[in-house]
Amino acid sequence: MSDDLEWDNLDRRHFMAAAIGASAVLAADVNQASAQGAAQTAANPGGTVYTGDVIDGKKVISALNIDDLEPGKRHHFYFQGTQMATGQHWYVSTIVAKGVRSGKRVALVSGVHGDEISTVRTIQTVFDRLSPADMSGAVFAVLDVSRPTMESMTRRWPTYGRGFDLVDLNREWPGNENGSTAPSRHAGLLFNRLLRPNANYAIDFHTSTTGIDMTSLHIARMDLPEVRAMAELFPIKQVFDNPAYPGILANAFIDAGIPSFTPEIGAARILDHEMIPLFVEGTLNVLKHHGIIAGPVGRTGKDSNLFVGNSAHAVVATRGGFVEFLVKLDDKVEAGQKVAIQRNTFGDVVVEYSSGVAGKVAAYRTDVTTEPGNMLMTVLYNRAPADSTDPLTE
Repeated sequence: MSDDLEWDNLDRRHFMAAAIGASAVLAADVNQASAQGAAQTAANPGGTVYTGDVIDGKKVISALNIDDLEPGKRHHFYFQGTQMATGQHWYVSTIVAKGVRSGKRVALVSGVHGDEISTVRTIQTVFDRLSPADMSGAVFAVLDVSRPTMESMTRRWPTYGRGFDLVDLNREWPGNENGSTAPSRHAGLLFNRLLRPNANYAIDFHTSTTGIDMTSLHIARMDLPEVRAMAELFPIKQVFDNPAYPGILANAFIDAGIPSFTPEIGAARILDHEMIPLFVEGTLNVLKHHGIIAGPVGRTGKDSNLFVGNSAHAVVATRGGFVEFLVKLDDKVEAGQKVAIQRNTFGDVVVEYSSGVAGKVAAYRTDVTTEPGNMLMTVLYNRAPADSTDPLTE
C-alpha cells in the first residue's frame, strides 16, 4: 500500500530504536580493536577488587570474581563504573546469590536504558524467590547499568565531550575501557570486569522505548540451540528470531561465548504488573533448566502459543495528525488489512493505514499525535527463505 513503508526500506534504527528498545548499532572507532584487546587483558583480575569505599553500607568493587564470595549467601555491592565530569564515579547496583554447590552462573541485566522500569522489578522479584542455601552455581544481577539515564528515566546517556550529546548505551557493547566517550568506557568496565568473567549464560532485560507499547516478546537467536532452549521457557506471546546488529549487549555476550537473549517487557516508564510475572516465571524456568534451583518447570512458550517470526514490517506515518488503531497488540493481521486511521485537527480522515504483510502485531505507538516518518506499528511475520533481502541479516 502507498500508505505503508516496507521494513525492507527502513533504517533498522527506525524499528528497533522505536519499537524494540534493546537493539542498536555499534559506532566503530578505528583504534577500538587494538585498544579493546589491551583493555581486556588488563581487566581480568585474579579476584574481586574492593576499592575500600562503602556506600549505604555496601562495599564498592571495581572487579568481581564470584569464586571469592562466601557460598550460601546473598551479596550486595556497588560496582565502580566510569567517572563523571566532576571526577566522581557512576556506581552500579550488583547482587549475587551464590549457592552452596558448584554449578552454572547466570547474569541478569537491567537498566541499559533508563526508561525501562519493569526490567528492574522483574529481576528484584526473581531474587525474592531465590534461597542461596538451596542453590547450585550462582545468579548475579546488574540492575541499573546506565545510572545517568536511570536518574532521569530517559533512554540515552548524556555526554559532554564535544558539547552536549546523547548516546544509546546499547550501541556500545562490549565497550572499550580506552574509548572516546564515557558510555563506551562504562560498557567496557562492566563487560570486562563484572559481566563476562562471571557468566555462563546471560539475560539482558529491556522494554519498549517511551511512546511505544509492545507485546511480551524476546529478541533471540533461535538458530543457536542454547539460546532457543532458554527463550522457549517463557510463557510469552512472541519471539523476534533475528541476530540484530553488533553493539547490543546480548550479541556481545554471544560473541564472548555466553548464550544470551533479550526479553522485552511491554511499555517503558511503568511497572507492567501483567507482564512482569510472565518474565519472572520464565527466568525461574531458565534457572531450573540449568540446575541452579530445584523444582518443576512452570508454564512455557508451549502454554502461551508462542509465535516466532523472523522479520518485522513497520507501518510508518505519512502525515501529521491524530492516529487511532483498529487492532490490538498480538492480534493477527492479514496483508492489506486496515490497521489504523489518521485525522487532522478538523476531524477529517486524512490517511488509512494498512499492513503490508500477514503476521502479528508486535508493537505500536502510544502517543496519539505523530509527525510524518514516525513508526506507528510493527508487525512480526515470517519472510520466505527465497526473500533474502532483510537488512537485519545483511
